Amino acid sequence: MIIVNELALSDRLRAVALEIPIGSKLADIGSDHAYLPCFAALQGLICYAVAGEVNVGPFQSAKNQVEKSNLPDRIKVRKGNGLEVIEKGEVDVITIAGMGGPLISEILEAGKDRLTGNERLILQPNIGAKSIRLWLLENGWELIKEHILEEDQKIYEIVVAEKGNPYIPYSNEKRDSDLLLGPFLKKEKNEAFRKKWGSELLKWQKIIEQIDQKAQNEETVEKRKDLMNKVRMVKEVLHDEIS
Repeated sequence: MIIVNELALSDRLRAVALEIPIGSKLADIGSDHAYLPCFAALQGLICYAVAGEVNVGPFQSAKNQVEKSNLPDRIKVRKGNGLEVIEKGEVDVITIAGMGGPLISEILEAGKDRLTGNERLILQPNIGAKSIRLWLLENGWELIKEHILEEDQKIYEIVVAEKGNPYIPYSNEKRDSDLLLGPFLKKEKNEAFRKKWGSELLKWQKIIEQIDQKAQNEETVEKRKDLMNKVRMVKEVLHDEIS
């Protein structure tokens, strides 16, 4: 937890903030209390920000925080769904943090017409980062950095992308593994990465055991096959023997 001018920022949001280039114009989508844009402004990372919120409660909380931080001249709080709170070309960095990967992907897909291709996307899914990597790959955004960290016994991934060649980070032979585990993260294999995928591995193996104890049908056979494939990919990266 980092505190700046009485503003407390979690480690995961600080990791997001550190990927914002100095002097950026930021849109923080799903800003909640607007902690991230306020922190970025107070740290001198941004010259301007839009804090977007779709729900009334968080929208008001964001407005209150911006006022409390004496930043209404630099941070505009807007109520709206996803990227509809920004005009095309208004910002050059977009952060979306604290949601599921599929929802973040839906927000990006729905707001594609608001993107110029000159933005940096900094995305922090709570779960389902694979769906974000898939969206980036299919829409011409190049994954340039990834982070994984643990905070308060939860593990978070951060994905950073810019327009470019989306295939550069991925191996042709191991693309499914790269999409699931993260091409940068699986090379680093830090403690949080090992903990996350070790836990997933145990969960999947238990489900496979439960499937094996019941009568099989087409759906369970397909599910078992998918889980076994994931188990194989994770074991391969964690250097375990495949059972």
